[in-house]
Amino acid sequence: MRITQLETFLTNAGLRNYLFIRLTTDSGLTGIGEASLEWQEETVCTLIHEWAEERILGADPFAIEAVIGGMIRDQYQGGSTVMTVISGLEIAMWDLIGKACGQPVYQLLGGRCHETLPAYANGWYGGANTPEEFAACARDVVARGYQAMKFDPFGTAWKEMTAPEMRKAVAIVAAVRAAVGEEVELMIEGHGRLSVPCAIAVGRQLLPYTPAWFEEPVTPNSLELLAQVKAALPCPIAAGERLYTLHDFQRLTTLRAADVLQMDIAHCGGLAMAKKIAALAEVQDIRLSPHCSIGPVALCAALHFDWATPNVTVQENFADYDVPWRHDYVHGWNPIANGQFRLPPGPGLGIELNLDVCAAHPYRKHSFPSLWDAKWVKEFTQADGVVPSR
Repeated sequence: MRITQLETFLTNAGLRNYLFIRLTTDSGLTGIGEASLEWQEETVCTLIHEWAEERILGADPFAIEAVIGGMIRDQYQGGSTVMTVISGLEIAMWDLIGKACGQPVYQLLGGRCHETLPAYANGWYGGANTPEEFAACARDVVARGYQAMKFDPFGTAWKEMTAPEMRKAVAIVAAVRAAVGEEVELMIEGHGRLSVPCAIAVGRQLLPYTPAWFEEPVTPNSLELLAQVKAALPCPIAAGERLYTLHDFQRLTTLRAADVLQMDIAHCGGLAMAKKIAALAEVQDIRLSPHCSIGPVALCAALHFDWATPNVTVQENFADYDVPWRHDYVHGWNPIANGQFRLPPGPGLGIELNLDVCAAHPYRKHSFPSLWDAKWVKEFTQADGVVPSR
């Protein structure tokens, strides 16, 4: 079996665009992947056809290590764009492998090892600004069945926070905790905003509200600074969504700079690479919660990984707070019910692209919404009711 065709489908989802991939083989099988990289999809699409297409056409989809390993070796410059290209193709190859074997991908990755797979909600706080508004949105999350939610209470903070800014951030977390009760997990998102002293100071003020974790409190580019924050705070630290290579994750796990590792399968090299990262984390007793802020194919791939990976504890979910047509992009199953993920059915990923829906929502250019510009709060969190959180 050889790959004979590569197609890309660029489509709009409100504040984001999604880039889907479809590979076709000489036996007639098709495999789908996703190469969405928020606000860089056209660039990724160009690179797929400019650089990766000649490497994937004619390849045996079972040759993951040779084909994908070769791409990782040969890409030379590194970074999120090329790793997203590689990851999207790798996911599509696994879909082909599963279909050829008549097995769901999670069975090929090690088999189901969890009885249940809980979700935490993200994207739910669009338009919220005051503590009262955050609390009202949080009650809706619980009403949907979620027992965990993530949010960024820090406004447009950058490096340091004034005393009023810090009081407001703490008040938002306090209001959410009061609204949802003590049993619901609260993940506090930092988006890499803060300096080490500021992150430690605000982290200590958040301790009474028992955060499940404090995510990316400082720049993701310095694991040493992250380790300093972890050493100073008793609450769990989460990070890893903006790391892209196995070597990055080896450094993070060796330093034990985080308690929860959040590789993004659509950016770190794909499913086989994610399993290698999981092994690095396992030997350091680091939990996994894969990042996924993009479309349904990427989420589906993450779910197959989650069901087959013992140290995964919870999976991020934007699906309930995405555009209304999100689930229409694919034929298959709705993966979420009452705050829990369902086991993927069928061979491969278990879903297929709906090309009519992709065509009905053409690409729309967006500039990156700066989280440190007050305009993003108004223009991006209220215009479509979806927060561009990561």
